[in-house]
Amino acid sequence: MSDQSSPLRIQRMRAVLAGYIDRGEIPGLVALISRGDEVHVETLGALAFGGSPMSRDAIFRIASMTKPVAAAAAMILVEECRLRLDDPIDDLLPELSDRKVLRRPDAVLDDVVPAKRAITLRDLLTFRWGFGAVMVWPPVYPIQKAMEAAGLMPGPNSVDLTPDEFMKRLGALPLVYQPGERWLYHTGSEVLGVLIARASGMSFADFLRERIFEPLEMKDTAFFVPAAKRNRFATTYMRDPATNDLKIHDDPNTGRWSNPPAFASGGGGLVSTADDYFAFCRMMLGKGIYKRERILSPASVALMTMDHLTEGQKQGSELFFGDGNGGFKAGWGFGMGVDTAKADLFSSPGRFGWVGGTGTTGYSDPSAGLVGILLTQRMMESPVLPRVMTDFWTLAYQAIE
Repeated sequence: MSDQSSPLRIQRMRAVLAGYIDRGEIPGLVALISRGDEVHVETLGALAFGGSPMSRDAIFRIASMTKPVAAAAAMILVEECRLRLDDPIDDLLPELSDRKVLRRPDAVLDDVVPAKRAITLRDLLTFRWGFGAVMVWPPVYPIQKAMEAAGLMPGPNSVDLTPDEFMKRLGALPLVYQPGERWLYHTGSEVLGVLIARASGMSFADFLRERIFEPLEMKDTAFFVPAAKRNRFATTYMRDPATNDLKIHDDPNTGRWSNPPAFASGGGGLVSTADDYFAFCRMMLGKGIYKRERILSPASVALMTMDHLTEGQKQGSELFFGDGNGGFKAGWGFGMGVDTAKADLFSSPGRFGWVGGTGTTGYSDPSAGLVGILLTQRMMESPVLPRVMTDFWTLAYQAIE
């Protein structure tokens, strides 16, 4: 790290994070923190329990850390005037035109009213388009059961449909809220991938590769892992609620990421490495520039990384944004979270990024000039950050002098 960080305090990171592996809570991890021109990386444990040692170039399923990448892709098209933030998306996504909206989230599916206005790209980017995860568990509302039956329920696994079939099924269901009324996780990013493909005339995967991954030298970031790279691909685990033991969630050789998917998920489909994702974070922290190549304008980055939600739009999503009564307080930009208050050692107004349900997190802090990335392979069990993540971020910030 730079001369503004304590080497002794940086050394704490290895000891604390190693404890999670020693206790058998996770098989391994890669942790990266950067400040200025200095980068500190820890590689601990193994790719799988009893497997090969962890390496810096290990490939992880980054899940919802895909969302900021998808949002950046959309803003590239906005800058080229091929998409516009506040134009209706009906022409490219006719499946979402003339929407009906439930009178109440718990209403039966035919108890609807017309949408007050069309859905826009801004709505998709800010998750205010009216559809997504209803935070009631177990699912009891008719719309939740219909989403589950249609294969549209947001969850740990990617959509297993073609883009056209996904949109067809989505268009057959009513919205939960009026466009612009409420924030709902996370279907907006899934729709965004389809919109980008239709607007660009390329597959979503090809657009990301050509316009983001190749310019940023993200050589291991994609929607699947080819056979030649699977010796670096970490196994993911999840807790078995019946036994409380960890069981395999996705196998590198036979799992969902072993072949190109039918649906390239903008909400959570990418795999990546710490250094690949670091390149994306450096571009965002650099106001759109990476190694003299401009990917986005400073204006786009500023727009993406500011909070766009009112308190009313955050209602019902306090697990994500805090309740304003102490503790953390956050908002939502375009495809990513944004800290809005100083509440923890590691929270910082203006810090932006997101977490992945497969046990990953990546944030950038303009005020501290800091990037932090932690890649593990244990599935999260709720929107509340697991202790390994909060410890990682605490360790990153306590080292700053």
